[in-house]
Parts: sequence; C-alpha cells; structure tokens
Amino acid sequence: MLPSQSDLDTSSTYGTSSSKRTKHVTRQTLLEYKQRGQRFSCLTAYDATMAQIFDEAGIDLLLVGDSVANVVQGHETTIPVTLDEIIYHTKAVMRGVRRAMVVADMPFMSYQISPEEAFRNAGRLMKEAGASAVKLEGGRRVLEIVAHISDSGIPVMGHLGLTPQSIHQFGSYRTRGTDKHEAEQIFRDARDLERAGCFAIVLEKIPATLARQITETLTIPTIGIGAGVHCDGQILVYTDMLGITNDFQPRFVRRYDVLRERILDAVSRYISDVRSAAFPSEEESY
Repeated sequence: MLPSQSDLDTSSTYGTSSSKRTKHVTRQTLLEYKQRGQRFSCLTAYDATMAQIFDEAGIDLLLVGDSVANVVQGHETTIPVTLDEIIYHTKAVMRGVRRAMVVADMPFMSYQISPEEAFRNAGRLMKEAGASAVKLEGGRRVLEIVAHISDSGIPVMGHLGLTPQSIHQFGSYRTRGTDKHEAEQIFRDARDLERAGCFAIVLEKIPATLARQITETLTIPTIGIGAGVHCDGQILVYTDMLGITNDFQPRFVRRYDVLRERILDAVSRYISDVRSAAFPSEEESY
C-alpha cells in the first residue's frame, strides 16, 4: 500500500517543522516516488559538513562516489581510490545525515574478482560505514555479482552507460549508446540488472531517448547524469554543480553557483587583513 500524501510530505520536508518526525529516505521511498511520478534529487558527498548542508536542504540521496578520487584526492581517474577510503568517507557522510539515503560506491577491484569477495566488501560498506546501499558499475559481467549481493540482503544500485572505472577500456569520456548495437546492449543490461536485483540504476551520459525508453520500461527508478530529463531522479557531483571546480565543464552540468570565485575572493581578503593587521580586531580578541 502506498503511503498517504501526509506521510510523503513528512519524508520530503525535513527541517520545515520541528513537530514533524524526520523520515529516512529508503529504497522503498524511491520506488514510491517513481510510482507517483515524483522526481527526486541526488548529489555526491564525501564529508560530514557538506552532507549536513545537503541533507538540511532536502536532498533525497547522497552518493559517496569513487569520484572522491578526482574531487578530494586529485587523481585523474576514479581507479586509485580504495575500499578503505570509501569506508572512511562514508562514515563521515553518515555523521552529517538525518534524512537522506546514503549509497556507497564500490571502487575498482572491490567486486570484480568474485561474487563472494564482492559480498564481503559490500558488507563492510554496510556494517563498518553504515551505508544504506552500495553501487557498482557494469552490465552483463556483473549480473551474478549483483544477484549474490542482493540475495544476501544488501541493496544494490547499478550503473550503466559511461562507467568511469572502465575509462581505460573505453579510451574516452564520449557519450555511450549512440550507435544501435551499443544502445540495444545498454537497454538489455538495464532489464537484466533489474532482474538480478538492483533497486535503481544510474544512467550516465547516454542519449535522452534511450534513457527515456529504459525509464519507461523498468519498474525500478533510474537516476540520470547526462541522460536527459526523463529519468526518475538526477545526480551531479556537487563540486561541479556549485562551481567549485573550473577544469571540468561538461554540457550536462548546470552551475547553480560559482563558489570557486567567491571562495578565492574571501580567502584573498582574509590574507590581506592578516598582512595589514586588520584581523583580528579588538572585538575579535580575548
């Protein structure tokens, strides 16, 4: 049975009324959103401070992405990040969250070796880090892994299209699914991932028409990033969306602010005040 409108309102209006009980977003919440035609929003997060801000704003889902390798660690790809590092950052994000669902990425080589090892590593993300679900990349080659993890009680989010862990295999970050053969394979993979037990699938950098076809076919939610408006939810890397990074500007990123310039200005003024002895003032001293 679907929840009443008042129940849904309570779960999606965290912080608007102290008398309302905060409800955690779960995989069931996202499924109900899809059934109702209600779009949901997702962002990446890697620390407690930003997670708390996003959670207070009302974000539905936070992904502790392996993009931490790029955003925090300064790597060119997501491949170097380790499972222990994802666990560390997921723990931090969990400390800042009251409502949003937190999904942890399974990094490169944490699930490819065998279904049993994948399950052990997924279990660490749940038990040690406190994640509500895990995400892994791929289609046909990970179906057995998805089924094993999901059947063991761990929610799994899939990821199709441009899969950054396969960047050396792809050779570029070009749009995937632009030719008929690849588009058909992505569509088949999406249906197979649903059958294997995925509760949602990220569709990255594929044609909007293909994403719409997948979204309308599946009963589980789709989450788009560079996949058009017809997905059930949308996700962005928060440093791209807030304009903190300036060396990565793909067409699918809408910048809602340019915080890099504002931070540079604030720090420059701080430096100037320190040099001129304008900071700290008498009022700012003990």
